[in-house]
Amino acid sequence: MVTLLEPRLKATNMRKTPLFLVFATIAACAPTSEFIRELPDEVVALAAPNQNLQAVKLLEDDSCYWYEHDGPVERTLLPLVSTRGRQICVQRES
Repeated sequence: MVTLLEPRLKATNMRKTPLFLVFATIAACAPTSEFIRELPDEVVALAAPNQNLQAVKLLEDDSCYWYEHDGPVERTLLPLVSTRGRQICVQRES
């Protein structure tokens, strides 16, 4: 038999959480709006259908394109993929 234990929290502890901390946490989870205004024609031609090409970013971490997916629960960044299912990236000069 499995029993789930729930931590007991006092309601007074939750009331002491600063409101600005709650908003800062929510803002940190939201994707930023620094999207590319015009995608290169090559990227548009490679991109598979059903991806949001109006909200695309090129991330410096991996030099790949990511798009904002607006799901039923949250917005998240997903890799922009080609019709072959491969992630679309740029080659950086060394």
